[in-house]
Amino acid sequence: MSAAPTAPPPPHASLQDQARTWFESLRDRLCAEFEAIEDAQAGGDAGRFVRTKWDRPTQDGSPGGGGVMSVMRGKVFEKVGVNVSTVAGEFSPEMRARIPGADVDPRFWASGVSLVAHMCSPLVPAAHFNTRMLVTARGWFGGGGDLTPMQRDSAEALADAADFHASFRAACNRHDPAYYPKYKEWCDRYFFLPHRNEPRGAGGIFFDHLDSGDLAADFAFVRDAGLAFLDVFPRIVRRRMAVPWTVEQREHQLIRRGRYVEFNLIHDAGTLFGFKTGGNIEAILMSLPPEVRWP
Repeated sequence: MSAAPTAPPPPHASLQDQARTWFESLRDRLCAEFEAIEDAQAGGDAGRFVRTKWDRPTQDGSPGGGGVMSVMRGKVFEKVGVNVSTVAGEFSPEMRARIPGADVDPRFWASGVSLVAHMCSPLVPAAHFNTRMLVTARGWFGGGGDLTPMQRDSAEALADAADFHASFRAACNRHDPAYYPKYKEWCDRYFFLPHRNEPRGAGGIFFDHLDSGDLAADFAFVRDAGLAFLDVFPRIVRRRMAVPWTVEQREHQLIRRGRYVEFNLIHDAGTLFGFKTGGNIEAILMSLPPEVRWP
């Protein structure tokens, strides 16, 4: 680690413990809700989360933090991971040019929660959610959530997408009416596969480098975004999980999952960040579906 910072730490440095605690508590609530869904559908054969702790190695032996992977394979959730991590260290020379504040001081601290759910039923949409706080010589929040229906143009999928967006719109509007249109457009632009000229799914919200100057308000918005996802996604799962589906629909689901893989391995900034900062490979690749097919 470097000896002393060249600039005073940002206000976010004082929020590190609170942010880590929030991300971990949201993880616990999400896992409990998903296990309750498994119980409702599968009874005694329900899936359960398995938690695996990991430590981030550092070259000089200094504490690098780590995280916990929570992964469940069940009858409703074919594979769902809800991971938390809190890591610290120094950015490589390559990354210092890409991360705000790292050009001033290469040291960083980052904490967050990341969720990806791939469902057994092709009628239940896949979902992604994450929020994080990162501290360098600057500090900010980022994250978002998006929905990936397999039958995107069906009436049911359109209704689910409308519900999903309404939940995030309400959360955004409690803080700033400009947030939802801005972050929805950002999500649409970010979760797009240029090599296929198509969106990954039905969108949601996406934001990064959020530092309005009001730290408490920014943190409150991040918490509300998490609660919005906790409210809406389980509701969507519960209303679709018992509907019968066909072999043809399952085949279509596996092919659509290929788009998910392509995006995460080619375009996703979070995947790149994990690789470049010594993250746990299994935790980084948790987002990939358990079964996928290309035509």
